[in-house]
Amino acid sequence: MYKKLTKSNDRKLCGVCGGIAEYFEVDPTLVRVLYAVFTLFSAAFPGFVLYLILCVIMPSSMKQLNQ
Repeated sequence: MYKKLTKSNDRKLCGVCGGIAEYFEVDPTLVRVLYAVFTLFSAAFPGFVLYLILCVIMPSSMKQLNQ
């Protein structure tokens, strides 16, 4: 089956972490915690910039477009 990385409907901010969790079929909370830890231990700036970039370039899911 063809999988596509998209933003999730299970969102806290933009749906980036939820979309990554859906793509890899893991718990979204786990992805959010790992992302927060990564951001804190990388002096916050790279993690924040990466999230903004992903928020802009990741397409929305078809479910979001149909609502």
